[in-house]
Amino acid sequence: MRCTEVEGLFDEPSLRRAYGQAARERAQKEFSVKVMVPRTLSLCQRVMAQAPYRPLLSTESSPGAVRAGHCHCKQLSPFYSRLSQGNCGTSRGHCMKKALITGITGQDGSYLAEHLISLGYEVHGIVRRVALEQPERRLSRIAHVQNELKLHSGSLESYPSIFHVISRHEFDECYHLAAQSFVAESFADGFSTMSVNVDGTHYMLAALRELQPKCRFYFAGSSEMFGRVRERPQIETTPFHPRSPYGISKVAGFYLTMNYREAYDMFCVNGILFNHEGPRRGFEFVTRKITSAVARIKLGLQSELRLGNLDARRDWGHSADYVLAMHLMLQQDTPDDYVVATGETHTVREFCELALSEVDLDYRDHVTVDPQFYRPSEVDLLVGDATKARRVLGWEPQRTFRQLVREMVLSDIESLSHMNAVHFDMMQASVR
Repeated sequence: MRCTEVEGLFDEPSLRRAYGQAARERAQKEFSVKVMVPRTLSLCQRVMAQAPYRPLLSTESSPGAVRAGHCHCKQLSPFYSRLSQGNCGTSRGHCMKKALITGITGQDGSYLAEHLISLGYEVHGIVRRVALEQPERRLSRIAHVQNELKLHSGSLESYPSIFHVISRHEFDECYHLAAQSFVAESFADGFSTMSVNVDGTHYMLAALRELQPKCRFYFAGSSEMFGRVRERPQIETTPFHPRSPYGISKVAGFYLTMNYREAYDMFCVNGILFNHEGPRRGFEFVTRKITSAVARIKLGLQSELRLGNLDARRDWGHSADYVLAMHLMLQQDTPDDYVVATGETHTVREFCELALSEVDLDYRDHVTVDPQFYRPSEVDLLVGDATKARRVLGWEPQRTFRQLVREMVLSDIESLSHMNAVHFDMMQASVR
């Protein structure tokens, strides 16, 4: 494949849409180039031209154009050439990067798969066998892109199955998102939570070290690792004090990832993501429990919503924004850990009030506090400071809290309006 001339460095519409006005203006100011990226470029050039991650032109290159010859990218800066062990920025010497996602059928996995496909990746996912046997129920979040994915049967509780998948394909990036992530369930079944979350992470890292040590690895950490916080807001160096089996399992995964980075010189990063929601959130999580109930109340199928601690505060963002940060972490020169958060908090009460106001109802008429939904041990105020992610990655959230709540409510109303209540209940059970 022969590259053609690239006039400019950034695709302005894509950059503005995906990474925000601030990143676009910073890029344009720094490089002073007219943005023109033809759609006919090879994959490596499209990624190079669209990514606002780092300067891709070498200091010797002209500011207005890059000529890369046969995709060997010799005129690119060290940032891009460090990806080019072969050509076009992959570790295998051809122009399509491969990514492996665990948890691809979940909320974050589905948004991440969409994003990577849009960048021209070949996207693989590990799913449980039951998902492949019941795709209409288990693969609903990725149904619209399923034909563009390569799915493999595997279990995080089985090292041989993980080893088998990784031994049959070469990957440039691995995003380890799969976990038992429902905090309440971790109290009910701590053994399974530890088995899946701790052993599963260790199996992934061990298999990659054995078979593909150059593959870049992302671990999905959580704000639940902070638990009983010692400082507010929380940053990358804030000490951990988890208050749930889930939080404990994530701390173990965090340090496993760090250990493989330091002991074996692997490119492993931890993303400490604060609460991130969206229309694809599981129904067992409080945000989706609220918005799905609002839809039922609006349509006369339910009258009461029972919740636990309405004064619990969380830093809520949108999953579709947060997966962009995941990808950016694996495009850096050196591996590191990053907090990803909005920096603002809201109570469960505020979420209820805003959600019910979308359908012109007063939350006080429909929300009831039920002590059975209180956690055995509640975390303190969790609010993240994503200054490092903003400075190093150029990342920032694009959607506001109000926009998030509104999108979730309207999505659930639309879904419920197009199906009967029984079908909706079945859907709630199937995507958990």
